[in-house]
Amino acid sequence: MRSTPHPRRRAARRALAVAAVAAATLGLAACGQSGSGSAPAPTSAGGAATGAFPRTIEHAKGSTTIDKAPQRVAALDTSLVDDTIALETPVVAFTRYPGFGDSLPDYLGEDGKKYGKDAKPVGELANPKVEEIAGIAPDLIVSSSVRHEAIYDQLQKAGPTVFTKTVGVTWKENIRLLGKALGKEDLAEKKITAYEARAKKIGDAIRAKAGKNPTVSLARFVGGEPNVRLYTAKSFPGIVLDDTGLARPTGQPTSDKISVNLSQEQITSLDADRVFLATWADGKGASQQVRDQFQANPLWGQLKGQRQDVNDATWISSGSLQGAGAMLDDLAKSFGVDAGH
Repeated sequence: MRSTPHPRRRAARRALAVAAVAAATLGLAACGQSGSGSAPAPTSAGGAATGAFPRTIEHAKGSTTIDKAPQRVAALDTSLVDDTIALETPVVAFTRYPGFGDSLPDYLGEDGKKYGKDAKPVGELANPKVEEIAGIAPDLIVSSSVRHEAIYDQLQKAGPTVFTKTVGVTWKENIRLLGKALGKEDLAEKKITAYEARAKKIGDAIRAKAGKNPTVSLARFVGGEPNVRLYTAKSFPGIVLDDTGLARPTGQPTSDKISVNLSQEQITSLDADRVFLATWADGKGASQQVRDQFQANPLWGQLKGQRQDVNDATWISSGSLQGAGAMLDDLAKSFGVDAGH
């Protein structure tokens, strides 16, 4: 990275950057979810060895040169906040997690306290405050095209910016991409490998105890939706369940999307040896109302599998290594096997 300028000169430059970004973002509409089908696959280029800088990162919006190992990361998708902390790097700016206010979630544990101690909220996921991000002066900004493609150009003015194409289903690829941007490729691979070994170990223990491969389902209730979402193997939690090797019920509805919407008439399609149930914390009780309607249906009583509530924040929303680890903890506890820590 360029040599550090004199403090007064650096402050002046930062003020100019903030003003430029503020002007560029006037009138910017709140960003909804959008994608870029023509975006290149996130890969690393430049031939830099692990930990070596400068390096150029190929990502969903092109290429970005990072001059030195980042130590002040602004992560604008909650899964990428988790990933940055998992890769033992300080987070200085983040978009708020639903239900956690201005704080980081407790499932991030001691690492969250250590690497997130200086983290400041910079708006909601749908509308990050680019001015504030620029004022914090991160040395790396990470987000996703599916989240913030509309403000990518503005973010670039605030610091080197790397985008994943999407989140959730690509959670392992996203950790690897972030590892390349941070110069921590080996750490990223080490943590993914350890997670996968633990998932297999827990799955094997469950099968050994049950004397068979139990079937599992995951359903989620969301306020304002008349259906229940049945998660598929194409989702973040579906990938975690598949990593354990636990089976899905034969003939259960599925698709190439992350979930299948089931009506009340299809309640029995949820059935499995273990049915995990998540309820989105919408803050208004609307999701619980949807759940209550399903549970009041006589077909609910026809489910034969054991039903168990799970944490929506970790099982569904996290899309991260920490969320996957929490899922494994819950699976081990549910089936009464060692958690494999």
